[in-house]
Amino acid sequence: MRRCKDRNVRWAIFSDKYLVWFPDVRYEWYEKDPNTVTEAEFSALVADFDDKLSAYSQIRFYYNPGRFHPIWARLLRQSV
Repeated sequence: MRRCKDRNVRWAIFSDKYLVWFPDVRYEWYEKDPNTVTEAEFSALVADFDDKLSAYSQIRFYYNPGRFHPIWARLLRQSV
């Protein structure tokens, strides 16, 4: 996030509760284990990802193998 801010690049995070989360939106803190995401919630994640990021010609990801949950890999495979 800091690198994006330093370079004035728009960034967002994936949230298994709030979907694609841009920094100009504020949410309350939450705890949700990605292992508890239901199929309906996952479908909403994919739809939100595709909708909110469709305007971008390039998307880059910070990949930390120790913290990259399999649900995010699945989301990337199912995104259009």
